[in-house]
Amino acid sequence: MPTASERLLTRIRELQDELEAEFERRRTAFRYSLENGRVVFEAEARRRHREMRVRLLTFLRRTRPMTAITAPVIYAMIVPFALLDLFVTIYQRICFPVYGIERVRRRDFIRIDRHHLAYLNALERLNCVYCGYCNGLIGYVQEIAGRTEAYWCPIKHAARVGAHHAYYAQFVDYGDADSYREGLAASRARITRPGLSGFRTGTSPDPEA
Repeated sequence: MPTASERLLTRIRELQDELEAEFERRRTAFRYSLENGRVVFEAEARRRHREMRVRLLTFLRRTRPMTAITAPVIYAMIVPFALLDLFVTIYQRICFPVYGIERVRRRDFIRIDRHHLAYLNALERLNCVYCGYCNGLIGYVQEIAGRTEAYWCPIKHAARVGAHHAYYAQFVDYGDADSYREGLAASRARITRPGLSGFRTGTSPDPEA
């Protein structure tokens, strides 16, 4: 019989499917489709988008001075973001095969597509590329971190956390010592594939575990 957490997870997946169906309906309403991952607008929609574009000079004239002053701070964040991307990617490429965890695909999280919208000017397109990369990267890193936590420490926190990854709901309850070892093995089994791991699924490399 499914537990309360499993029933909630099933409901969450159903809601995600409903949300994707709603996205599909809105694609039709806004007259575009996805072809091999590429967005294709109808000709009339592209024409209207070009008409609605705010020219770059007009856009800059409307920009508040304080917004312009903060821009270098925002864009300077590309350095730590790029380093995070590099190091996390190296980490999962080295460690995940040892644990038997399937690697996370960056393209499933980092989407750079909003710069194709004809109603955006050059600066707005640049901003959208930047936001798409950075926010997608955060999702990519969270997925890698979530799989890592599910492998090594699948225990809920004592207090509520502001946000959590997809694996958290199936973690062992805080303080449930009786279920910890079984829960650890089950958590590892959910995120690993047989034959990939340098360790046996459900066991720990720690000889005292």
